[in-house]
This record gives sequence, structure tokens and C-alpha cells, in this order.
Amino acid sequence: MNKVLKTASLLVLSVAILNGCEKKAKLDNDMQKASYGVGTQIGNNMKQQSIEIDADALVAGLKDAMTAKELRLKPEEIQQALMKLQESAIKKQTETADKNKKEGQAYLDKNKADTNIKTTASGLQYQVLKEGTGKSPSDKDTITAHYEGKLIDGKKFDSSYDRNQPAEFPVTGVIPGWTEALKMMKVGSKWKLYVPPELGYGSSPRPGIPPNSVLVFEVELLGIK
Repeated sequence: MNKVLKTASLLVLSVAILNGCEKKAKLDNDMQKASYGVGTQIGNNMKQQSIEIDADALVAGLKDAMTAKELRLKPEEIQQALMKLQESAIKKQTETADKNKKEGQAYLDKNKADTNIKTTASGLQYQVLKEGTGKSPSDKDTITAHYEGKLIDGKKFDSSYDRNQPAEFPVTGVIPGWTEALKMMKVGSKWKLYVPPELGYGSSPRPGIPPNSVLVFEVELLGIK
């Protein structure tokens, strides 16, 4: 079973749980709320893969599979359609990745003209907002930090400040851009990082992060554990 079929199967499950194509599903109890949550997660996953689904046709397929003696499409027709859907999704994701790569590079090139922003040999860019006085962590350390992550258009995709809870993770357990920056920072420092795709998530999309995105973080190193 290919990736699209697996994702579509999950979507079928969520649609079935939410009673098909109702415009306003009831969200009165925990099961309904959890089902809605499953639906949002699957929907986000489909969006990240640039996969478009006709919900009405999907529900029709679900009902036919459960009740009809004969499906309206032959198995080979379904497989062919799924392959075309996957090809379309890959093409769209590639186009998005190429666009983000060009826009991100232009953004980083512009940063190089700012004397407050430094660029390392790897391509990581950083700006010191506050210089700490503590120790710098090593590869073997685990740190605590507050951070906020945005795309170059200012859209926020993650924030420990919003959760009111500092993050804790090994220095080598994060994206390469973070690992490099953390080992240069001192406890008490607050830096702004501009992470090129090759030091972030590359061409693989993440929730809220399209492929080949330049990531902009404000990182406050709180301590070393």
C-alpha cells in the first residue's frame, strides 16, 4: 500500500468517525472532540503532502465498500487514480520547495548586509540580542531553553513561551543549526537565529513548516543540565 493510500485510509477513518460530510459535527463529548482532533491532524498531514481529496467522493467510496456488492470503479482504476494523485502531490511539493529555496536564499543574502548579523562557515546566521556570562554547552550536554520559531514571512510555527514551559533537549538532539548555535552560546544568552534549509528540515515539510523553509528563531539559553 503506497503512502497516499495509507493517508487516504486514515482520512476515511476520520470521516467515518465524524459521520461523513456533516457541515457541523457535534463536539459535545470526549470521543467527539478526540475524533475532531484526529481529523485536524490528518487534514494537516494531507496539506503538508499537497494532497487534495474530494470529501464527498471519499465518503461515497467508504459507503460503497461497506454496503455495495459492486464498486463503481475497478481496482486498477482506483490504483491508477491514486498514483496520479501521488504524482500531483509530489509535483506540487517540489514546486513549493523550489520557490521557498529561492525566496529563502534571497532573504539570507539580504541579511549578510546587516552588520549585526553574523554568518558562519556552514551558512548559519545569528544575531546576539543578549550576551550571557555562563558556560557554553557541549555535544554531551542537555540544555533548557525558551524559544520562538517563525518563517521568513513572520508566521509563527512553535513557541515554548506560548506554552509557558521551557524546552529541554540534548544539544545534538535538535536540527543542525540549533546544535551549532547552542555550542557557541553562553548560559543567559539570547540569540536570533536564521537557519537555512540544509541546517533545518531541508525539503521535508513539518507541521507549519513548508519544504525548504528558512527558519527564524529567538533562542534564550536558560541552563545546562
